[in-house]
Amino acid sequence: MLQWEYERSTQSMRLMAEFALEHALVMSDILLGTDLKESELADPAMVVSGHQELRLIRNLMTLLPNVPALGLKVGSRYHATTFGVLGFAIVSSSSMRHALDLALQYFHLTFAFTKFIVTDSESETTILIDDSDVPDDVRQFVVERDAAALFSVQRDFTTDTILLSLNISSEAPSYIELYEAFFGITPNFNMRINSAVMDRQSMQRPLLMSNALALHMAEAQCRQILDSRKTLNELSSKIREKLMCTAGYIPIMTTVAAELHMTARTLRRRLGNEGTTFIQLRDEVRQALAEQYLTLPHQSIDQISERLGYAEPTSFINAYKRWKGQTPHAFRLAKRQTH
Repeated sequence: MLQWEYERSTQSMRLMAEFALEHALVMSDILLGTDLKESELADPAMVVSGHQELRLIRNLMTLLPNVPALGLKVGSRYHATTFGVLGFAIVSSSSMRHALDLALQYFHLTFAFTKFIVTDSESETTILIDDSDVPDDVRQFVVERDAAALFSVQRDFTTDTILLSLNISSEAPSYIELYEAFFGITPNFNMRINSAVMDRQSMQRPLLMSNALALHMAEAQCRQILDSRKTLNELSSKIREKLMCTAGYIPIMTTVAAELHMTARTLRRRLGNEGTTFIQLRDEVRQALAEQYLTLPHQSIDQISERLGYAEPTSFINAYKRWKGQTPHAFRLAKRQTH
């Protein structure tokens, strides 16, 4: 599983959609292929997958090819408030270094596709911006966006000069001056890794809005959100169990979705967030049940096929050959010879 394959709120996608609208694009093009409606972007309870957000990023890159430093400009719009309750926890932190630790602890409440790895020396705090899991076609946008978002949030707290150096692994773009204007320094390009080196003393300076009680309350809410999303990620297990326990037939997806009090579209999206599909889960259950049924002496291939939800026995036989490399009849013969 890729490190960015976690569920996230729609806030980041909404922010990027608003940026695109300001550039005279239309929402239908912005959301193309995301499986999202415009109304869902404003739903605070709505969650999306990293894949859906990546699709919107690809749409932006396709629709706005002539906007220089696109990722940088988008990332500059991310502020502490963009991250909801995590942003509130960050604002309430005792220092920027503590805020960074919180962001790492609750990383699945961010929208990052890169991974931040933080190390401290006597005078510096270095943030490695690991892009190894980021698809090649969106890598430059993502690195620009995630790095810009990091410093945009930092500037919500202080205008002090904290950044000492910025290293970027990609080639120097034609718009270096836009990097210089945003970060306040000239980055080093063609480097082995992406990293930001910060002044450690500045990072440890107390924040004016530090509030221990507010921080405690915000962290509790962060944990609750992550726990609720973890429960959602157990959906595939619930479906497997439901399909296994269904006596005599395998229900279709719309039936299962209705029993779980959701639409088939929502079920498909949530399973996609877990990296699977209803068809894959159904086939897993069919394989397991097929071997159970084939050990029963009075179950014909026709009967087993019907119980597993196949329209005709030939479909079941072909599926079984695909799973096991042999026909159901050959499996039965082999079982009999071992007893």
